[in-house]
Amino acid sequence: MPRTRLSICQRKQRFDSEEAAVLAALAADIDLRPYACDRCGRFHLTSRLKGKRRLRGD
Repeated sequence: MPRTRLSICQRKQRFDSEEAAVLAALAADIDLRPYACDRCGRFHLTSRLKGKRRLRGD
C-alpha cells in the first residue's frame, strides 16, 4: 500500500476521528471520502473515489 506523501499530509486538514471526517465529508459540496493517514495517524479527506465506497447514495 502506498504511503501518503508528507507534503500532502501537511497541507490537508486533519481530523481526530473517522466520525469527524465523515461528518465533514457529508457536509461538503463534492463527494469526499475519509481515510486514515499513515503519516500522522489522523484522518484526511480525499476526492479520489475510483473503486471506493461512496458516502452518499445520490
